[in-house]
Amino acid sequence: MRHIQALLFDKDGTLFDFHATWGAWAVGFLTGLAGGDEDVAAELGAAIGFDLQAARFDSASPVIAGTPWDVARLLTPHLPGCGQDDLIARMNAAAVNVPLRPSVPLGPLLRSLAARGLALGVATNDAEAPARAHLAQAGVLDLFACVIGCDSGYGAKPDPGPLRAFAQGARVRPAQVLMIGDSRHDLRAGRAAGMGTVGVLTGPARAEDLADLADAVLPDIGYLPAYLDACPAPP
Repeated sequence: MRHIQALLFDKDGTLFDFHATWGAWAVGFLTGLAGGDEDVAAELGAAIGFDLQAARFDSASPVIAGTPWDVARLLTPHLPGCGQDDLIARMNAAAVNVPLRPSVPLGPLLRSLAARGLALGVATNDAEAPARAHLAQAGVLDLFACVIGCDSGYGAKPDPGPLRAFAQGARVRPAQVLMIGDSRHDLRAGRAAGMGTVGVLTGPARAEDLADLADAVLPDIGYLPAYLDACPAPP
């Protein structure tokens, strides 16, 4: 078993419960884009795999692991006169104020992990500025040595670039890092970077969706201490 010295977290669906955080927000945002027209809002939702009535994303929705650019490319064909750059700016500005629902009480958990001497980081396909705002809102930004977004200059998951950048910044080998995420993009990036991978079920994915790419699948990140305790010490 590898000797873990750092933990790298995805944000949405991992640190924060995906549906509880983004479902109601998406209803309001899409309805606003549609100018209050429910039929247009439903059309926008369908374009990104979101059921407006149920306020839930499909497990295959590109929003789950995609970047703001991915989402904008799907929405702008349904928004005449709206450019991708303008839409991305609007999305990022609105996302800063999303009502966050942590998957577990984050402060106590992250402080206990840092107390083990583990370096902590975040690699998200969200933009860096909203990601930092969300972590600050949750009161945990100061616990992360590094926060990498899709616009931070290292690429976006499943490309391993953001993960390798974290390892380099934390001065650890990729094999000493555990990547924790709720999507196949997260785990593919972790495998490609040579890291250990742990899937969690606080996003839309089911255990069977993640199992082939994960060293373990946990109900949520609150199970990490027990998982780490069960890992044999290095020789």
